[in-house]
Amino acid sequence: MAENPDPRPEHLPQRIWESIQRDELPPPDDRGRMRLVMNNLVLHLHPSKVARPTLKFTYTWGLGGLALLLVMILAVTGVLLMFEYTPTPQTAYLDMLKLQTEVWYGQLIRNLHHWSGNLLVITVFLHLLRVFFTGGFRTPREFNWVLGLGLLLLVVAANFTGYLLPWDQLAYWAVTVGSSLLSYVPLIGEPLRNFLLGGPEVGAATLTNFYGLHVAIIPLALMGIVSFHIWRVRKDTLSIPRRLDGKIDDGGTGSTQVEKVTTLPHLVSRELVFALVMTGLILMWSVWVNAPLEAAANPDHSPNPAKAAWYFMGLQELLLHFHPVFGAIIIPTLALGALAILPYQRFDLSAEGVWFRSLKGRQMALVGAVTGLIATPALVLLDEYALDLPGLMPSLPTLISNGWIPLAALLLLLIVYYEIIKRVFKATACESRQSVFVLLVTAFVVLTVIGIAFRGEGMALMWPWEVLG
Repeated sequence: MAENPDPRPEHLPQRIWESIQRDELPPPDDRGRMRLVMNNLVLHLHPSKVARPTLKFTYTWGLGGLALLLVMILAVTGVLLMFEYTPTPQTAYLDMLKLQTEVWYGQLIRNLHHWSGNLLVITVFLHLLRVFFTGGFRTPREFNWVLGLGLLLLVVAANFTGYLLPWDQLAYWAVTVGSSLLSYVPLIGEPLRNFLLGGPEVGAATLTNFYGLHVAIIPLALMGIVSFHIWRVRKDTLSIPRRLDGKIDDGGTGSTQVEKVTTLPHLVSRELVFALVMTGLILMWSVWVNAPLEAAANPDHSPNPAKAAWYFMGLQELLLHFHPVFGAIIIPTLALGALAILPYQRFDLSAEGVWFRSLKGRQMALVGAVTGLIATPALVLLDEYALDLPGLMPSLPTLISNGWIPLAALLLLLIVYYEIIKRVFKATACESRQSVFVLLVTAFVVLTVIGIAFRGEGMALMWPWEVLG
């Protein structure tokens, strides 16, 4: 009888294990164990070894891992919600009520999905800040920084498209306000908005379009870029945390060389504990705090004020102070463009892995934050109650009087701030750019808070005691 040419083992469990592992079972020696580690599924996401200093939690705060965890929670809860949801105006809101009253754990699943989506926006934004403040975007990681910006935009798009699906008053009018920003894009704005909404206003076609984008197109794009982003992290290696003196932050061992440890168990064990803790916290929050649900959407009754989703409130606040083309298009485009080309600038300070570049950089970042906290509300109050540029220059088009002129004035102020703080602190260009970056981020956060908490009926500005009262 001819010998069996198939070299695979006859036992079914062993064959199943090999089909997963795609390697021979390791012999009982160190080399075999190492091969097992190297081919483990976990190592598709991580290198086989990592520098021990990168395990320090206060260097990364686990933000990248938390973002992946939230994506997985969103995927699982989103699939479950699809079983009980039909994207039509007649059924969408009733499905939300059904989840609350008839489906076992339906409200909890929706809460998990809603809060995880909102937390993902914050996490990705904080992750971007962490990379910036530790210099993790420098060579060879420039393009991965650009990918991160793209992921932030996709996450915002995913939240925006999902915002409409409950089909309540909050969702309907938030999407109506948010989508109106597209109409300010020159030439293609209105056709683009009509294409996205499926017509001139939010309706049944909009719900279908947003549902398709939310459950198929955006998740596919997100997972594709995330996969490439993680692969680039592995190829480009992780930045090493350093102290202010430039030495490796190794916990005080005094070593001059970077010690490397195996990913299993040193990194994975930390990630597992962190994931369990964060999952528990998100679950607890979702048990006690329900996702908002107002009355069914009514196109004939607009709430006062009609606000966009919270992550667009900074832009909506800008629209109150600038010509719409500038507030909705030019200023955000300039900001994103500046962030995209930031890693390709010349660096006159070697500070990769050092929080805020240097001791001087930390002081300058604090100055930038304080300046943003003071100057932004002051400028808002000035424009709200005292300054009326279109009224002062009635002969000029509002595109100039309320667009180019205030933008040029703000850019001039930023240049003056950059030069003054650079000379006062005798700082490098890297430290000075960081201070300007902190100022702008603080200003945007302040504008977002003002739009969310201090705008009342007719988007009129309210004082803190009016809000509390």
